[in-house]
Amino acid sequence: AGDPAVGKSALAQMFRNDGAHFQKNYTLTTGIELLVKAVSVPETSDSVEFFIFDSAGKDLFSEMLEKLWEQPNVLCLVYDVTNEQSFNNCAKWLEKLRAQAVGLHIPGVLVGNKTDLVGRRVVEQKQAQEWAEKHGLEYCEMSVKEMKNFEAPFHILAKLFHQLYKEKVETFHSLA
Repeated sequence: AGDPAVGKSALAQMFRNDGAHFQKNYTLTTGIELLVKAVSVPETSDSVEFFIFDSAGKDLFSEMLEKLWEQPNVLCLVYDVTNEQSFNNCAKWLEKLRAQAVGLHIPGVLVGNKTDLVGRRVVEQKQAQEWAEKHGLEYCEMSVKEMKNFEAPFHILAKLFHQLYKEKVETFHSLA
């Protein structure tokens, strides 16, 4: 989730294609695109299969998103480090998700994209890191364009989901 033009589709496409190439021209996503990919869980021999909903950042599509968000497992919030409004709007996106998952703990990651635009940066890493921690999210930064660290959010999410899964299995076994 995240505002339009922060790099959600570029990130999803780059991840799906294993960093094969950065597509320079993107059209704004209309609606939602589903991407499916298995990911190895770091430090284990396990893997998880992601069903990634690459969503348009426009409010017009938020009702459609809310239907898909009825039972989310993990969350990836993306903002543009050169656009303070996209960072500020992360609170709105997080609020929408949590409204759909009342009473559930949804682990996730806040991702600062476009770190290659050093001279235009307005959201400092420390500020975003503190915000993420305050809201119970992991944090990472990347540049999809330079293919730097674009896999990090997915490895973090795989680890978070795997941990959640193990906790549920342990709870189930303790009931038996």
